[in-house]
Amino acid sequence: MLSRSIFDLAAKKDRLEQLERQTLAPVFWNDAETATVTQKEHGQLQEIIRDWSERWKELEDTEMFLEMVMEEKDSELEQEIAEKIVTMEKGLALAELECMFSGEHDHSNAIMSIHAGAGGTEAQDWAEILMRMYLRWAEIRGFKTAILDYLAGDEAGTKSVTIMFKGKSSYGYLRSELGIHRLVRISPFDASGRRHTSFASVMVMPELDDSIKVDIDDKDLRIDTYRSSGAGGQHVNKTDSAIRITHLPTGIVAQCQNERSQHRNKDTAMKMLSAQLYELEKQKQTEQHEGLSGDKKGISWGSQIRSYVLQPYRLIKDHRTEHETGNVDAVLDGNLDPFIKAFLLWGK
Repeated sequence: MLSRSIFDLAAKKDRLEQLERQTLAPVFWNDAETATVTQKEHGQLQEIIRDWSERWKELEDTEMFLEMVMEEKDSELEQEIAEKIVTMEKGLALAELECMFSGEHDHSNAIMSIHAGAGGTEAQDWAEILMRMYLRWAEIRGFKTAILDYLAGDEAGTKSVTIMFKGKSSYGYLRSELGIHRLVRISPFDASGRRHTSFASVMVMPELDDSIKVDIDDKDLRIDTYRSSGAGGQHVNKTDSAIRITHLPTGIVAQCQNERSQHRNKDTAMKMLSAQLYELEKQKQTEQHEGLSGDKKGISWGSQIRSYVLQPYRLIKDHRTEHETGNVDAVLDGNLDPFIKAFLLWGK
């Protein structure tokens, strides 16, 4: 019953019934845009409730088998039940995270951009480490990823990279990572073995679906083509298939080079631009509402959301939630869920 109260299943069922009544109304499709949004929420709630019901039944079945094991002293069945319980715990932890999603786009795919801050090769190497961390996290979770744009560092690492994450509630998870990430370590690029501090910025946007319209005037766009700088075979090395779109009024740039087709790269870049303009407008509204206008922070000291300290001690700490761990290697290898959970609870 405690778990049921945590997930607030009754409230979700009430909301689902409310949405079902709306869909049955004769005038439901008079406003196609609102109807599409309603249907989307209806489908998401159906999936959450179905998943929870399946997990609850699985728990009841496991409890019954556990009683049988205790009576019969069957070691083989006991091992099977033990493995089942571990799997259930992981599934329950995942469901707990998903039930914390309340944002408008939390169930959308995510577009993440990582940019190296000040510090040259050091910062570019740090951006590469972050890229690997997020790709490993996605791999563990079973999400699909695609590198949309990649700019290699001068000597090592990455100057900037844009990644698409496709999977259930990708944006809901990854919005916890938006901000400045700080690394402290003994530099592998410093022959003197001195300690260095590096910064990288992470931007996360939802992939907008057809229910969200962002008006973009073609006259406000400058579209450039260039040759891909990343891997992709002879084709991308010989043709200008990569696309860079600049939104002149805001200076926002979106670029894509992962497809061999210039047309498909342009479509993806336009999606990225729409997402950035949408987020910019939301940010402006928030700043006006909260009186935060002008409080912009650079990719530098004092603006970090999380610190990754490898020297003189080993500790990763999130400065918003105060969550921390000394298991640095696990986090850099993709074990981000404890930080994501702490952020979602902090947001609540």
